Amino acid sequence: MRVSMNPPLSNVQTELLKVFSADIPETHLLELKNIMARFLLEKAQDSADKIWQEKGYSDEKLRDILSKK
Repeated sequence: MRVSMNPPLSNVQTELLKVFSADIPETHLLELKNIMARFLLEKAQDSADKIWQEKGYSDEKLRDILSKK
């Protein structure tokens, strides 16, 4: 007998299960996917902007880095 230990669901997984437990039209599902994608993209851009500022990067510095390859 094989016993499998699965970690508990994250708070995001729990909330998504609540949302998706309702049968919604395909158009609404697509809209939700787009909203989530935009949200995650915005968070990634915010993180990249923070790193960019911390490192003192500029467009010119990036061009210099890329031209050396």
